[in-house]
Amino acid sequence: MSGLLGHLQVALAERYRIEREIGRGGMATVYLAEDLKHRRPVALKVLSPDLAANLGTDRFLREIEIAARLAHPHILSLHDSGDADGL
Repeated sequence: MSGLLGHLQVALAERYRIEREIGRGGMATVYLAEDLKHRRPVALKVLSPDLAANLGTDRFLREIEIAARLAHPHILSLHDSGDADGL
């Protein structure tokens, strides 16, 4: 465990088992994880700490609000959001 992935694994250990990184973009990194409560695979999107420090979290929070309202067979649905240990 090292860096952001290690920090994330510790911060979310009670709810998710993080398996690996599956994507990275300009704002965030996406990880494949298992939702331990519901026993299902999930994608966790984590805002880049550097970006959050420089620009704030407002844009990312707006994206979460919009995603929560979308319902389409080709768009992943939002199941949870929040922060954990500053992430």
